[in-house]
Amino acid sequence: MRIVTGRLDRLRRVRPPGTPRGRRAAVWVPYLLVVLVAVASLVGLTIRPAGRAERGMADYVVVAAAAGLRWDDLDPQRTPALWQEAAKGSTGWLSVRSAHQVTCPSDGWLTLGAGNYAAWDTGRVTGRCPAVSPEVTRPDAIGASVTEQNTVVRTNQEKLPYGTTPGALAESVRCTVAVGPNAAVAAARPFGRVDRYAEALPGDPRKLLSECVLSIVDLGTITGAGAERQAAVAAADATLARVLAARPERSLMLIAGVADTDTTSRLHVAIAEGAGWRGGRLTSAGTGRQGYLQLIDLAPTVLAVLGKAAPEKLFAGYAATVSKGRPADPAKAMQGRNDADRRAIAQHGVASIFFAVLAAVQLMLFVAIIPVLMRARRHAGPAAPPLPPPRLVAVAEAALIAAALAIPAALVADVAPWWSADHPAWMFGGATFVLMVAGTLAVRLARRYRSTLWPMGAVAAISAIVIVVDLLTGARLQLNGVAGYSATHGVRYAGLGSVGLGVFVGGLLLAAGCLAQWAGRTWRPVVMVLFGGLGVVMVGNPYLGADPVGAIAVTAGVCVAAAMSSGGWLTFARVAWATLGAITVTVSFAALDLHRPTLEQGTLGRFLSALGGGTAGPAMQRAAAANGQALLDSPLSLLALAGAVMLLFGQFSPWGGLNRVYGLHPAVRAAIAGTAVASVTAGIFGGTALGVAGAAAATVVPVAVLTALRVLLHAADRTPAPGVTDGPGGPLLRTADEEQPSVTEPAG
Repeated sequence: MRIVTGRLDRLRRVRPPGTPRGRRAAVWVPYLLVVLVAVASLVGLTIRPAGRAERGMADYVVVAAAAGLRWDDLDPQRTPALWQEAAKGSTGWLSVRSAHQVTCPSDGWLTLGAGNYAAWDTGRVTGRCPAVSPEVTRPDAIGASVTEQNTVVRTNQEKLPYGTTPGALAESVRCTVAVGPNAAVAAARPFGRVDRYAEALPGDPRKLLSECVLSIVDLGTITGAGAERQAAVAAADATLARVLAARPERSLMLIAGVADTDTTSRLHVAIAEGAGWRGGRLTSAGTGRQGYLQLIDLAPTVLAVLGKAAPEKLFAGYAATVSKGRPADPAKAMQGRNDADRRAIAQHGVASIFFAVLAAVQLMLFVAIIPVLMRARRHAGPAAPPLPPPRLVAVAEAALIAAALAIPAALVADVAPWWSADHPAWMFGGATFVLMVAGTLAVRLARRYRSTLWPMGAVAAISAIVIVVDLLTGARLQLNGVAGYSATHGVRYAGLGSVGLGVFVGGLLLAAGCLAQWAGRTWRPVVMVLFGGLGVVMVGNPYLGADPVGAIAVTAGVCVAAAMSSGGWLTFARVAWATLGAITVTVSFAALDLHRPTLEQGTLGRFLSALGGGTAGPAMQRAAAANGQALLDSPLSLLALAGAVMLLFGQFSPWGGLNRVYGLHPAVRAAIAGTAVASVTAGIFGGTALGVAGAAAATVVPVAVLTALRVLLHAADRTPAPGVTDGPGGPLLRTADEEQPSVTEPAG
C-alpha cells in the first residue's frame, strides 16, 4: 500500500505542461545561500579590529623583582615606593607559569631570563618551595658565574618539552648587571657568566645601574603571613626606593613578583614605569586581555623597549603594551572588588566542587530516569506495566531541564561578586540554583511547552545566547569564572574557554536542529549552515572567542550536521562534501592567519609558523601531555562518558526512544552528531581531552533524554483533524507513523 502511495505522490510531483517554472529557483537558492553564509563566516572569522600598540622606549631597563609579591601586599603607608610606582606607571596582573607545575623562585627567575617556560630542576614540590640558593662564584672583581647553569640548560633542553634556552635574554644585550644570587640566575648567559655582579645593592648604586643597558635587582622573597610577610614586603620596598633614587636617566622600571612561594598558584604584581608607561593597563599579544601579562612576556618587553630584536625561536612571550582606561588609584584598579588574584583563588576551589557535584547529580539523574523510560514505552498485551504517573513525568522533565541549564546558570552567576563573600562556595551555589530554577520556570511556563521540541529548543537557545552575550561584552564571565578559565593556570586569558565552547556548540547546533525541523528538507541544511556560520565567527574571531582551533572544530561539526539534517543515511557523497567544506574553511583561515603580522596571529597561525620553523614539536608534546592530564583529572570527562553511555542506551535499547526521536526529527539527530564531532575535535586539538565534550554533554544529553521520554509517552497519540487544536499549550504530539518522512523522499 505504501509503495502505491509513493508512486501516486511522485506522479503528483510531475509538473503539468504550461505550469510556471518559477519554483525551480528553490533548487539552487539553498546552495547559493550556503555558499554566501560560508564566505561571510570566513570573512567574519578573519576580521580583527584595528588597534594601536602603545609602548615607550628607553635607553636603560631596570628589572626589580621579588618572588611572591602580590597586589594585596601593597599599601600607601607601609610600601610607599611600590605604591608610588603603581600610581605613576602602568599596572597588570602577572601570571608566573613556568615549566614546573609549581613556579618556585628559582623557576621564576630562570624563566625571566629565558623568555620561555623554564625550570630549575624536575623535582616534585609539596608544601612550600624549597629554599634554593644558587651557587655564584666570583672569578674576578667584575662579574660572576652561576656554577649550575650548564646542568640547568641541559635539563631544560633535554628533559622538558619547551625547547628553552636559559640565558637567552642576557645573550640578546651587550651586558647585564645582577644584584643578588637570584638576579644572577636571570642575568646569566647560557654558559653561566654574569657580566656585572653585586651580592647586595651598594651604598651608592648609581654607577652600577648605569654600567649596562639591563640591570636585574632581587628585592627579596616574600613568604609567610601576617607580621612576617609585612616585614619582608617593607624590606623589599626600602630596597626599591634606593633603586629608584639611583636609576639612570631615560630608564624603564619593571617591577614584578616573579614566582610563587608554595604550591598555591597566584597572580602577582606587574608594574612598568617610565616614559610612555604612564597609567593604563599592561597587556600583551600572548594574553589578549587588558591588565594581564605572563612572566615570559617580560624578556621580550625588555628588548622591545631597548629597540633590540628578540632572538628567533627562543622567546615564547610577547612584548607588553599599554591600554588606557585604568583608574588612577591603585586601590580601585587592583584591589578590593577588582582583586583578580582573590577571585582566581576562589574560582579554583569552587570550580572543582561545582563540576564534581554536577557530574554526580547528572549521573544519578540518568540512572533514576531509566525506570521512567522503561515504563513509558508502550507494551503489547494486557499485562503491560502502567505508564508513569503524570506528576512523576513532570518532576522528571523539570529536573532534566534544570540539569541542562546548570552550566549556563553558573556562567551568569559570575555576575555577582560571590568570591568576596565569607563562604564563596555557598554564595555561588545559591546564585546558580536560583538561576537554574528561574530558567526552568521560563521554559516550563511558556505557551508552547507541550510541543515536542520546545524544551530542547528553549534550553539550547538559552545556553547559546548566554555565551553570545558574554563574548559580545568582552568574555567577562569566562575569565576567572567557575564555568570559565583561571588566569593562574597560564593557559588562556581571553576569549572562549573549553567549557563555554562545549555549551555554545551544543546549544547552537541543537537550537538550529529544532528550528530546521520546521523547514522543508531542502532548507534544513541552509538553517544549519546559517547558525553554524554564526558559531564559526563567534568562536574564531580574535576579538570574540579567539579560538581558531575551536572554529575549525565547529566548522567540521556544522558540515556533518548540515549533511545529515535532511534525513537519510550519511552517504559517502555527503561525507565527502562535508569534509571538503571543512577543509576549505580551515585552509583559507590558516592562510589568512599566516599573512597577519606576528603579534596579530591567532594560535593556529603561531602553530603553523612554529611548524614551518621546526619548533612545533614542543607544542605538540605539551598538547598531548595536557590531554592526558585533563582526561584523568577533570570531572568533565565523567560527564562526557556518562552522556555518551546514556545516548547509546537511549538509541539501541528497546526502551530508549532516541531512535524514534531521530526518525521523527532527523535535524535533531544531525545536531547531536555535529555536536559530538565538534566537541571531541576541539577538546583533543585544544589540549582539554573530553573537557569540551563534557560541557556539551551536560547541556545536550538531559534535553535529549527528555525528548525521548516525551516521544515514548505520546507514541500512541493521534493527531486531530485539520483545524482542531488542543488549547493554548500547542498541538498534540503526532505518532511516529504520521510524522515519519515520506518513503518517496530520496534517502541521500
